[in-house]
Amino acid sequence: MTGNEAVANAIKQINPDVMAAYPITPQTDIVQFYSTFVANGEVDTQMVTVESEHSAMSATVGASASGVRAMTATSSQGLALMHELLHIASGFRLPIAMPVVNRAVSAPINIHCDHSDTMAALTTGWIQIYGENAQEAYDNMIQAVKIAEDPRVKLPVMVCYDGFITSHAVENLVLLPDEEVKAFVGEYKPTYRIFDFDNPVTFGPLVLPDYFSEIKAQEMEGMLAAREVILEVAKEYEKISGRKYGYFEEYNLDDAERVVVVLSSTAGTAKAVVDELRAKGEKVGLLKPRVIRPFPAEEFVKALSRAKVVAVMDRAETFSTQGGQLFTELRAAFYEASEKPLMKNYIFGLGGRDTTTSHIRTVFEQLKKDQERGSVDRKVTHLDVRV
Repeated sequence: MTGNEAVANAIKQINPDVMAAYPITPQTDIVQFYSTFVANGEVDTQMVTVESEHSAMSATVGASASGVRAMTATSSQGLALMHELLHIASGFRLPIAMPVVNRAVSAPINIHCDHSDTMAALTTGWIQIYGENAQEAYDNMIQAVKIAEDPRVKLPVMVCYDGFITSHAVENLVLLPDEEVKAFVGEYKPTYRIFDFDNPVTFGPLVLPDYFSEIKAQEMEGMLAAREVILEVAKEYEKISGRKYGYFEEYNLDDAERVVVVLSSTAGTAKAVVDELRAKGEKVGLLKPRVIRPFPAEEFVKALSRAKVVAVMDRAETFSTQGGQLFTELRAAFYEASEKPLMKNYIFGLGGRDTTTSHIRTVFEQLKKDQERGSVDRKVTHLDVRV
């Protein structure tokens, strides 16, 4: 099953009330598969085809605010076009779960994978969860619904995975029985809804300075609560699936002195290199973040506390000149730590450029030199770029 087919099947098992759809590569397969489920009567979903991604999120926001479980899916320029509505969805505290198939943002036009789309949405108030492969994309989609709808959270969630590399590659995976997914996510119980005439509420009014800060502070409380809820949901999911999840995956970190930190599918490539170098007696390891909103700073610091030198690999450029988003946030997390590893940043894989075992091997080789020297040669490096 491809990653997109896996996610479409997860949504089928969740059986939302409304699915708003607009096609964009490499997300299109999700809504295409789902439209077939709707046409065949396999779900009870009202499928809403719209004229743009802005309209797709508008329809999803409206449906969710009315008190039903609503979803959509997107990539790249589609997520950018939705940007206005992303803030509205989180500001309304709507528990929308949305798969985002990561793709480079134009210009120049590119339909292949990097993380520039979701990294540009980090400040929108959405939880962000990343998956390495089709199995993780499927599992994350199911968990995202339960996280978003928890009364302590009530925030939307992006389920992110790599375009084409994960979305279109065929892999073996294990699906849960429909009844188990249905029981796991439960029935949607909205806290507030527009059409509850016995308990009327207002969505989206003008809020002046005397209350705006309080509303945003409450939104932040939801994001803080998500830290605990994410782990609770992961433990519940492990009971029915046998698969363990958390904020991140530690791979041979116990005694690792040289560590690579990287999101999503590239982590699979890095694992192969870690295995290869471990067989030669080298103390190397990998940390694969899964959740970056909320950002589990203390847990990251603890996991990397034994490392001597760390390479953080970002598949998006911030243009801050200080490195990628994951690097700058992880580096900031170590600010108050009594002991810090040497840290450097690699910007890689932009526009879908392949990142192979050879490239990861080069990163580890450079880390070894940095460790021996006691300093990094360059804070930020663009990996595999012609000069």
